[in-house]
Amino acid sequence: MARKRVILELGTGNDLHGGDYTKAALRAVQDALHHSSLTMIRTLKVDAKTGMFVDVTIGVQQPDKVDLEKVRASLPHGIVTVKAVKGGLDVSDPDGKDIAVIASAAVAVRLELP
Repeated sequence: MARKRVILELGTGNDLHGGDYTKAALRAVQDALHHSSLTMIRTLKVDAKTGMFVDVTIGVQQPDKVDLEKVRASLPHGIVTVKAVKGGLDVSDPDGKDIAVIASAAVAVRLELP
């Protein structure tokens, strides 16, 4: 059977003070998840732990500062893969002493379908 994408949800998150890329990424993923209801998973009788494949892409200005394992662990179901890429936005305050990190998340769900 081929794995086919059935859902793509997008989210944004931020850490307004502290420059924490992981915190912003986690908030972006949660934002994306809160836009979805995966009722079709139950309708199709898919085992959400073994038959649902979740691919997460996080966009931030400094991808190497995202704790990918923390992001992976935040997803409640599926076989999860996470990658961080250059994207998002860093916004400095006028003095350059504080940074607001804005992250974007794309959460794709694939199922094995005939």
